[in-house]
Amino acid sequence: MPVLRLFGPLLFLLAAAAPARAAELLVFAAASLKPALDEIVALPEAEAVAGIKTSYAASSALARQIEAGAPADVFVSADLEWMDWLQQRGHVAAATRFVLARNELVLVAPAPSTVQLTLDRHTDLRGALGDAPIALAEPGSVPAGKYAKAAFERLGLWPQIQTRYVATENVRAALALAARGEAPLAAVYRSDAVSEPKVRVVAAFPADSHPPIVYPAAALQQHDGAAAQRFLALLRSAPARAVLQRWGFRAAAAD
Repeated sequence: MPVLRLFGPLLFLLAAAAPARAAELLVFAAASLKPALDEIVALPEAEAVAGIKTSYAASSALARQIEAGAPADVFVSADLEWMDWLQQRGHVAAATRFVLARNELVLVAPAPSTVQLTLDRHTDLRGALGDAPIALAEPGSVPAGKYAKAAFERLGLWPQIQTRYVATENVRAALALAARGEAPLAAVYRSDAVSEPKVRVVAAFPADSHPPIVYPAAALQQHDGAAAQRFLALLRSAPARAVLQRWGFRAAAAD
């Protein structure tokens, strides 16, 4: 019995002296953010946030996973529509929502390619493609694909490729096809082109040919605690903005 009386206070002191275990934060983010966000979560400033885990996919896929009950804490979308879709269903802590960054849409080719284009109503996409298809993120749901389809339609070029494209699960997959030389052209974000030395930009889409490319970020309902708030503050910090700009994004705070 005397031994037990000694262990009780000792165990209490040991527990009090042990460092508190960092909370774990799960961030769902658009696939196009991967290179930049991986660098942001490795910043020294991120150590004070939590044990950050990231999951990347098309914004459409991530939003549907959240709707189905996935335990994400923060969502960063590549367009407004999927964030709005979740917010309308009560999943977004609206007070935490803000625009993190903006992007541009470009057409890339494998680095050895000699193709050079100007995107307008007179562009011969079929001639540039030859017998191969163009790579697009799924144009029915994935933001990069929706932006690309809207741009091609606005420019009157969609009839040239509407039966000659390969749809990928996200924009990074479309980029990979061009990088490996499996597609002669791919419509991707400028940030994707910056991150991949095996492709080169052959044309930029006119800014008015598609809706503005906007990346909203927010904590999710019932997950907007201190760790999520610290992470969102990190995303808005000067070091994070510098990372985004280095990877080809336009940080919203710089607008």
